[in-house]
Order: sequence, then structure tokens, then C-alpha cells
Amino acid sequence: MEDHSTARRRPKAVRLDGDAGSEKMAPEARNVTILPEAPGLIAAPDTTDRLNARPGRNLWTKLALSASAGLVSLATGLAVADLVSRLFSYSTYLGSLGLLLTIILTMSLIALGAREFAALARLASVEHLRARAEATLGNDDRDAARSLAGDLTALYASRPDMARARGELARHMADIVDGADLVRLAERRLMQDLDRQAITLITHAARRVSIVTAVAPRAIFDVAMVIAQSAILVRKLAELYGARPGGLASLKLARVVLGHLAVTGGMALGEGVVEQLLGHGLAAKLSAKLGEGMVNGMMTARVGLSTLDVVRPLPFTALARPKLGDILAELAHMT
Repeated sequence: MEDHSTARRRPKAVRLDGDAGSEKMAPEARNVTILPEAPGLIAAPDTTDRLNARPGRNLWTKLALSASAGLVSLATGLAVADLVSRLFSYSTYLGSLGLLLTIILTMSLIALGAREFAALARLASVEHLRARAEATLGNDDRDAARSLAGDLTALYASRPDMARARGELARHMADIVDGADLVRLAERRLMQDLDRQAITLITHAARRVSIVTAVAPRAIFDVAMVIAQSAILVRKLAELYGARPGGLASLKLARVVLGHLAVTGGMALGEGVVEQLLGHGLAAKLSAKLGEGMVNGMMTARVGLSTLDVVRPLPFTALARPKLGDILAELAHMT
């Protein structure tokens, strides 16, 4: 008959002392039996295949896009070559002109591609500087902070308006012991004037949007004005902080800024936003069209503030982060 006394035994903690073996074990622990895995149990689902499948899909997508781009390029090249051949069949002068234009077009495309590649590299460099600054603030690495300060100085080496800030940072760099303090010093010396100029750009863009959309007769003009001014503002802020994006880099930057807006809460619309930000009394006195202009200006300001978090090479630590309420106060004062 099976002994059921072990089923009523209360669980106990057993200490295993390595090579001491069974001499130091409790008597109850010497009879411990490792049970085989029960066949009825269902193992936890392994997500490795699911995670590995996603890069595979991305790989096939990239291959399809690359193949499509290659076919389009070959078709374009064959069409141009056929055109030049036909021009030569008609006249030597026409063929020579077509060949010259083809060479000019090819050189122009190469130059544009190199410029776009350099713009993407500058944008990636700014993002990398910000990541390094956040890591240095966390680990307080002095050598990493000095390397970061040197790269920041090199980033703004061609800016005459920042010569004084670069000199002040270089003079005080040897006096700072902690890496995090050196990052904060670099922020105070290099970012303070840039932040002030950025706030001016954001305020002026929001003011233009507010005024134009307040008098615009159609809603389509409001949308076009907000999109155009937001795109111009994003590009100006990127140039201010040293990114200088091109066409492809501007598209990438716009995507990142929109993603940042989505993460931080998106763009709120409606009359209730004006009442919450400006106060019920003032919002009641504003006309409906002027209130729409204020909301459109707020949207542009939010885009500008989100752009700061993307193109600024250092996070806000020593300096205060600009707030939307300060810009809205300027807009309310303007009205």
C-alpha cells in the first residue's frame, strides 16, 4: 500500500553546501527526488520565433524595395541611353548635346546624393551626441564627458557667434572633476544662447500662424499655413542646433518629431483647450475665429517644442525646459 504520509508533510527549506554533500543535509532532504516533467503541462510559449520572424519580414521588404529601385534605375538609364542614341542618329550635334546634358544630370545627382548623405550623417551625429550625454549623466564618466565636450565644440567650430561660448567651455573644462557636472557646464555655455534663439523662432512662427489663420476665409488655408510654418520651423531649429538637414533628412526629422508629439500627448484641438490655457474669462471674450488662430498657433508651438527635444544635442538638465504656457502668454499678450 502506498504511504501517503509524505503528502501531508509541510514544505521545508533545504540548504545545499556544495561538496559537503549529504552529511550536512537534513534527513528529510536526503530523500529528495526530482520528478520528471509532467506530460500534461504546457510549456510557456517561446517568443523567439516570433521575434526572429519580424526581422525576416523587414529583410524581404528591404529587398523588394531595393530591387524595385534597381529596376527603375535600369529602366531610366536604358531610356536615356536610347534617347541619346536616337539623337546621334538624327544629328551629331543633337547627340553631343544630349550626351552633355546626361553627364551634367549624372554629376548633379551624385552631388545631391552626397549632400543628402552628409545631412543624414549630421542628423545622426546630433542624435548620437544626445545619447552620449544622457549616458554620461547617468554614469558620471569624466573621460566620456571630456570627449563629448570636445565633439560639441567641433560641432560649433564654424559658428562665429559661438566663439565666446566655446572659449568659456575650454577655460573651465580642466577645473571640472565630475563628468555630469561637465555636461551641465557644456549645456549652460553652449545651449543657453541657442535656446533663446529657438524660443524666438517658435514664438514668431506661432504668432504668424495665429494672425494668418485668424483672418483666413477657409479652413484649408489654416491647415496649409500650419503645415508650411511647422515644416519651416523644424528646418530652422535643426539648422540652429547644427543638424542642417537636407530633403531626406528633413523627412526623417519630421517623422521623428511627429512620433515625439504622439508620445508626449499629441496636438490637442478645440475651444476647450483655449479655455484651459488662457482662462475662461479671456476665452469668452475672444471671437471664434481668433480662438481658432490661437489654437493653430499653439499647434505650431508644440511642434517647435517637440523639435527641440529631437535636434538639441544635449538634454535639458542645467537649463529649464521651455514651456508651452510661456509661448501662449506671448500670443495672448499679442492679442
